[in-house]
Amino acid sequence: MTLEQTYREGRRRLEKAGIDSPAFDAVCLFERHFGMDRQGLILHRNEPAEEELSRRFFADIDERAQGRPLQYLLGVWPFLDMELAVGEGVLAPREETELLVREGAARLRWEQPQAGDGAGLCIADLCSGSGAVALGLAGEFPAAFVRAVEWFPAAFGFLTENIRRTGRAVEPVRLDVLRPESAQGFEGLHLLAANPPYVACGDIPSLQREIQYEPRAALDGGGDGLVFYRAIAAHWVPCLALGGVCAVEIGEDQAQAVSELFRQAGLSRVEVTKDFNGFDRVVTAVKS
Repeated sequence: MTLEQTYREGRRRLEKAGIDSPAFDAVCLFERHFGMDRQGLILHRNEPAEEELSRRFFADIDERAQGRPLQYLLGVWPFLDMELAVGEGVLAPREETELLVREGAARLRWEQPQAGDGAGLCIADLCSGSGAVALGLAGEFPAAFVRAVEWFPAAFGFLTENIRRTGRAVEPVRLDVLRPESAQGFEGLHLLAANPPYVACGDIPSLQREIQYEPRAALDGGGDGLVFYRAIAAHWVPCLALGGVCAVEIGEDQAQAVSELFRQAGLSRVEVTKDFNGFDRVVTAVKS
């Protein structure tokens, strides 16, 4: 088979399996195994495909056709200006989570105009997973003291690897966010960010098949999806300094409940930001 025939067969298999973006996924996997992007494929389309590379390519195509996330097959995924390591045991970073970084940073700069490069600021990212949010905030505030809190071993491994990959100043901390004592030592925070598990446990089986490959612990927010927000409000919001900002990602129907939890915890000026699909996605609030 030629390179073009190999790519087209891969795309055909994904189309047959009902994958949402068969052409994009096939190109990504083709580039991974053959080392050429779409332009390279066009230039070399009539050249024969190496047999071993084809075998590996089709093996990944078939796994993708069965629902395994593209991010896991590639082993890396872009987030903001970074390329982060991802794989089994950690939630792959989503594009909508970039909004959490942007809104958290913007709200902090609005509330504290002197924030600058972050010198003297303390930031914590809870349920950090791959470290996407913490590393994004470290890029926004390179002089800040940024800590990334994660409990599960596999995810913590990806967190430390991504700190190494990016070279950004983030301190990984292995703690269980749900335990009240975990918040000890975090007093004086200027920004508290979190993208916690927020899917109601009863809804998880009905999610798309790709999500079934991701760690349940990164999705399961308890019976109503709010377990982690309650813990954040009860144990972590008190760690905010005066004028400190709390910024969290939420599920599309959770804005009212999370906003009320934050108000009850003493936060004010609660704001909800919608994502690019028009869904409520980020809640920010201030300790005043």
